[in-house]
Amino acid sequence: MRHSVIFIFIASLSLGAFLPLRAAPIEDLKQKIEDKAKSILELEAAIAEYTKEVRAANAEAKSLSGAVQVLDSTRKKLAADIKLTEAKIASAELKIEEIEGSMSDVEKEMLRNQAGIMTTLKTIDVSDELSMVEAVFGYDSLSDFWGDRESLYTVQASLSKSLAELKQNKEHLASLREKSLGQKKDLSLLATEIGDRKKIVEQNKNEKNSLLTQTKNKESAYKKILDEKIALREAFRKELLQFESDLQIAIDPSKLPSAGKGVLSWPLETVRITQYFGKTEFATAHAALYSGNGHNGIDLGAPVGTKIFSAADGVVEGVGDTDLVCPSASYGKWVLVRHGNGLSTLYAHLSVISVKAGDSVARGQTVGYSGNTGYSTGPHLHFTVYASEGVKILSRKSLVCGGTYIMPIADLKAYLNPLSYI
Repeated sequence: MRHSVIFIFIASLSLGAFLPLRAAPIEDLKQKIEDKAKSILELEAAIAEYTKEVRAANAEAKSLSGAVQVLDSTRKKLAADIKLTEAKIASAELKIEEIEGSMSDVEKEMLRNQAGIMTTLKTIDVSDELSMVEAVFGYDSLSDFWGDRESLYTVQASLSKSLAELKQNKEHLASLREKSLGQKKDLSLLATEIGDRKKIVEQNKNEKNSLLTQTKNKESAYKKILDEKIALREAFRKELLQFESDLQIAIDPSKLPSAGKGVLSWPLETVRITQYFGKTEFATAHAALYSGNGHNGIDLGAPVGTKIFSAADGVVEGVGDTDLVCPSASYGKWVLVRHGNGLSTLYAHLSVISVKAGDSVARGQTVGYSGNTGYSTGPHLHFTVYASEGVKILSRKSLVCGGTYIMPIADLKAYLNPLSYI
């Protein structure tokens, strides 16, 4: 009856090939993922329009009504930012579900491979235990014997095929697991991002309420506040310049990278330079704001809530908020990253800080979101590049502000033109 065992085995192989997989659910998930991708594109287009609206409002923000319009336009963009992040979270969850479904199917297929291999090995083992004479007398006729021998060759060929399929399925499963881990990492980052974006929305709401309360909805009161901010900024900048001018920190030029593109990356996705480094036309026209020394970085126009990225791999040297001691006078919320190439970078006027001192960051990793904190005439990122040897985070008492602030302070020689390295 050995030939019936082999026949049953071959039949089981054929049956295994037709066992149904989860085709319908997978197709449903693919359609949902495709629909979510369309929603994401629509939201991105809406955000682009809101960004234009915010930019246009900023150009008219020299009055109280203009400032309120900026905040209202920003609020609409921030709401769309949250919807976009929620859509990305939903998309990531669907992709994880799809991947895990595929993993389940592959694991089932591997079990079939393994079961088939075990059955094949047992069949071959039984055949090997019998001599040719024993094998012949085990059949009703010689034709049955030769037919079963041919079937055994088929079994051996199936074994080779099953082993190859098992190897392929193992590789496929490893690839799916890697994709799943990547999607779960993305999901974790998105969960953090939506928390940050909700903070920004709350800040926007509080800023509008504070503005209307302080000004009592009067243009004259708003103008007075602006004049006071400018005066405080000028006094604080002079105080800081005096201290930085007295610093004498040795800076070894050989420890700096050669100027050239790619040493640093742009700290945001869409680049729009609103002020360059050094004695620019604006810095010269407003010499009091810079004490005649020019602009110590570059300004990049960015609506509130724009992701800000680390310009290179590095370690977060420190974070802070000068508004806690000296509101509207300096950097506001800032992050300083020290890189391994002799450079350090500063990201200022942030709305939310996403890192903490001591964190290792990769090039392109989010360190915060653009804002309008500190002394800022409109939402933007202030980006400074230093020779690392010449910059330190110091705690200093301010006579102007009447408190002790913490911020990066540098020898004037340490300020470098960011465009020399991007």
